[in-house]
Amino acid sequence: MTGMTSSTRPLLNRRLAEFGTTIFAEMSALALRTGSINLGQGFPDTDGPEEVREAAVRALRDGRGNQYPPGPGIPELRTAIAAHQQRRYGLSVDPDTEVLVTAGATEAIAASLLALLEPGDEVVALEPYYDSYAACVAMAGATRVPVTLRPREGRFHLDLDELRDAVTDRTRLLLVNTPHNPTGTVLTREELAAIAALAVERDLLVVTDEVYEHLVFDDAEHIPLATFPGMRDRTVTISSAGKTFSFTGWKVGWVTSTQELVTAVRTAKQYLTYVSAGPFQYAVVEALRLPDSYFDSLRADLHRKRDLLGDGLRAAGFEVYQPRGTYFITTDIAPFGEKDAYAFCRALPERCGVVAVPNSVFYDDPEAGRSQVRFTFCKKEDVLAEAASRLRHLSP
Repeated sequence: MTGMTSSTRPLLNRRLAEFGTTIFAEMSALALRTGSINLGQGFPDTDGPEEVREAAVRALRDGRGNQYPPGPGIPELRTAIAAHQQRRYGLSVDPDTEVLVTAGATEAIAASLLALLEPGDEVVALEPYYDSYAACVAMAGATRVPVTLRPREGRFHLDLDELRDAVTDRTRLLLVNTPHNPTGTVLTREELAAIAALAVERDLLVVTDEVYEHLVFDDAEHIPLATFPGMRDRTVTISSAGKTFSFTGWKVGWVTSTQELVTAVRTAKQYLTYVSAGPFQYAVVEALRLPDSYFDSLRADLHRKRDLLGDGLRAAGFEVYQPRGTYFITTDIAPFGEKDAYAFCRALPERCGVVAVPNSVFYDDPEAGRSQVRFTFCKKEDVLAEAASRLRHLSP
């Protein structure tokens, strides 16, 4: 039979057998099909700064980046990334040897895990976690070991004793995301210091996903793990332009670390995309040089939107876990007498014309987050207000 194989072996690599279409693709397709407001996938509905967009246009017209850029990224962007790390956090990195530009943070995570892990290694990660983490650990042939963030007093918290207990002689790497998607938790200085001390004590590598580094609210502060004693030489720090500058489609991310770790990650990365986003790299140079007023305005805008949607969700009857970072709000549907977040999200577009994402897909143990639903607030205020109005029809 044409196109068929005589083997009974599955076509899909067994390591990926548990992974199907991402929940974001599924729910975004549902939003499109039903004409619902999409508060499921985390992308803004407005573009970022006009001067940054125009910088990309200029690069295209001037022929900068239209052909393959250098493998590690254009020198101007690597210099801008190094300057950002120094100015914001006092982290000194060499733009020539300690910075690598990637196709978004997603590729940076994949390349880091593929480079640094081998079959038999264990990776300790905070769950619920962004879905690509589990897939990348699986592709590397390693084993993920979740440490569950648990809700308490309106927020999610890390149990440091549970984290310590999760580390074994097979643990190679800690995978840390702060500010944390999907819970909105921002790890405190004390929590980060404890993680750093554990990594040093057990001689662990750490990969940190810091893409929401500029999206923190209230009294929260983002502190890169690499700034703690003993961490500079064992931490791979990852971030990107998409979330900070609202150009998620450009897919410009980066890795900063030691020369040895960056060289390892680059070895894997060069066989994934080789290079990407040529003209956009020049635009991100200008984005990273924007004044502090831009970042302050971004935070203030998202703070207002967080409160607008959060108030609407509470009024609709959800239990709301107040996020201190990112642009997501995790809620619980138990007040509605419901327990299955996936079924709830599948039905939500028909019930009130809004799409959200079930957190259960971000857990190894779906029961741990079975009644949790995530909404994004990186949308226009009138869109959030309309969504809140529609959700009020759900009131228990």
